[in-house]
Amino acid sequence: MNTLNASIIAIGGYVPETVLSNTDLEKMVDTSDEWITSRTGIKERRILDNPALATSDMASFAVKDLLENYAIDPLDIDCVILATSTPDRILTPAASLVCEKAGLKNAWGFDLNSACSGFLYALSVGASFIESGRYKNVIVIGADKMSSIVNYEDRNSCILFGDGAGAVLLQPNTEGRGIQQNIFRTDGTGAEYLTVRAGGSLLSTSEETIHNKQHFVQQEGRTVFKQAVKNMSGTSKELMEKASLTPEMIDWVIPHQANLRIIQAVSEDIGIGLDRFKINIQKYGNTTAATIPLCLWDFKNDFKKGDNIIVTAFGAGFSWGSMYIKW
Repeated sequence: MNTLNASIIAIGGYVPETVLSNTDLEKMVDTSDEWITSRTGIKERRILDNPALATSDMASFAVKDLLENYAIDPLDIDCVILATSTPDRILTPAASLVCEKAGLKNAWGFDLNSACSGFLYALSVGASFIESGRYKNVIVIGADKMSSIVNYEDRNSCILFGDGAGAVLLQPNTEGRGIQQNIFRTDGTGAEYLTVRAGGSLLSTSEETIHNKQHFVQQEGRTVFKQAVKNMSGTSKELMEKASLTPEMIDWVIPHQANLRIIQAVSEDIGIGLDRFKINIQKYGNTTAATIPLCLWDFKNDFKKGDNIIVTAFGAGFSWGSMYIKW
């Protein structure tokens, strides 16, 4: 009996129309285009500035893009997994709203929060559903409205983040292609280095937390940078060894788009040239759970049957990992 794998057979994406450029940020905080570009590689990011729209809307737009471009019947979708750190509301799962807005009337869904590693983790969960034989059509989404938790008076963080959503459809494959292996890790001692301190059960919303700006993203950049390079590189090399892959055998690497210098350092560390890394951080910034699916969306025409692809991410938690996909 052939092994059942989960294969990506359709990709969709969405980014808001509003562009926030480095030049725009120069008018908001003490920074410059040269300073931002040299330290992050980011030139602009997209912002969902319509107050009536939220993460579920971007996610549903990405799903509709997928369904329309690949002629998929929305009634055939069994399950939706939405990776996000910025759900519309604390209590209502945004995945429920996505199912409603995208017309997925036969699907059930849930949110998964693992920050920038979220899409990678959600992809593994979705693959497990396919591999079990229980479901045949699973949509995995990464979407974040980071502008809703960014302090635009903090020049160290507001330059980094943007809004967007990407989605993939997983289906069974018995030809040896699809999601092969992954290595995931987590380290709770890193929680304080990248976080939103208030709004959860530990520190609920109050006048004090609002006054102290504790509902915005806060990070200790130097520590996050070092840990991202170390751990994305580490799991990528461990995964290649586990899968009996050499750097020469890898066609593409799709890294989380947090900082161009992080990507460059990972490239050097794992011995795979930057020309085989998919990079779009210059256009979108760090969209958290959406960076990897937006890369898949942007470069979908470059991936060929049989390509060996490494996907790697690092995020708050700390959480990180790498995945091997045979396209």
